[in-house]
Amino acid sequence: MSLIDFVQQMLQNPMLLVSTLLTLGVILVNGWTDAPNAIATCVSTRAIGVRKAIVMAAIFNFLGVFVMTSINASVAMTIYNMVDFGGDAQASLIALCAAMAAIVLWATAAWYFGIPTSESHALIAGLSGAAVAIQNNFSGINGSEWVKVLYGLLLSTLLGFGLGFVTSKLTVLLFRNQNRMKCERFFGGAQVAGGAAMAFMHGAQDGQKFMAVFLLGAALSGGHSEMTDFVVPIWLMILCSVVMGLGTSIGGYRIIKSVGMDMVKLKPYQGFAADLSAALCLLLSSLTGIPVSTTHTKTTAIMGVGAAKRLRNVNWAVVKDLILTWICTFPGCGLLGFLMAKLFLLLFA
Repeated sequence: MSLIDFVQQMLQNPMLLVSTLLTLGVILVNGWTDAPNAIATCVSTRAIGVRKAIVMAAIFNFLGVFVMTSINASVAMTIYNMVDFGGDAQASLIALCAAMAAIVLWATAAWYFGIPTSESHALIAGLSGAAVAIQNNFSGINGSEWVKVLYGLLLSTLLGFGLGFVTSKLTVLLFRNQNRMKCERFFGGAQVAGGAAMAFMHGAQDGQKFMAVFLLGAALSGGHSEMTDFVVPIWLMILCSVVMGLGTSIGGYRIIKSVGMDMVKLKPYQGFAADLSAALCLLLSSLTGIPVSTTHTKTTAIMGVGAAKRLRNVNWAVVKDLILTWICTFPGCGLLGFLMAKLFLLLFA
């Protein structure tokens, strides 16, 4: 689908226009809540300034979207096929709009309180809640795709923490006899590279998820509620990455402070270890088509790095707030998606 075709389709169907604007709103919110996690550690250790880090994140987000989608779009396919809104394409499009509205409300509230909520989990929960609302039962949930979310939770938690712990220990072991000043300079540069890798993988994961929503909306607008395959156009990759970068520039500092400064006080080598660990975890999940939260992965990697030195290095009060947010996201955003879908169907169906 070309950009001109998509614009013409929006002009012909107001609900697709609303769905597109809300999806762009979700991507923007993702930019100021999820994308800052990619650059939180390299900014907090002063390896790079905030403005330069934001520009870097925007560039590598796009590269992640473009390169990974070209190689393997399995994460996008997982999100696309996760729910079934039913045979009525117009009602399904209304429910999709409701899900996007619920995600924007949920994520904005979390951002206001400076808590790095997961847009990936919010997206999955909002879509699932809307599907339950339109079907009036759980038949709209595709269990074989949803189980990948549970795998993702385990992967990002256990592997993120474990890799952070091991990478930090290994880095200390390898550089224990090296000149301290030279090591500081080396890890300052390595941190920037690690932040770029994290931004790349954030685009690879989250960019695909939101492109799947765009294409789902376009399919429903065209009356195709049974489509299960798609091709991602380049203009959509560019649009998603630009809006995500804009969101990071608007509100990223709150999340950078919460993740990179409040939870654990990091040294440059620790920031590098956290970035490397989280990027490897995201790469594995992207190649296998498992949708994971970049927020979840990065924060658990930071916890592992902090715990590698000593457990009391981790601010467990901040960790508790994060865990409560993750636990509440699925039922909370799912319920909000359900209620918003019921309201939208009542008003617009």
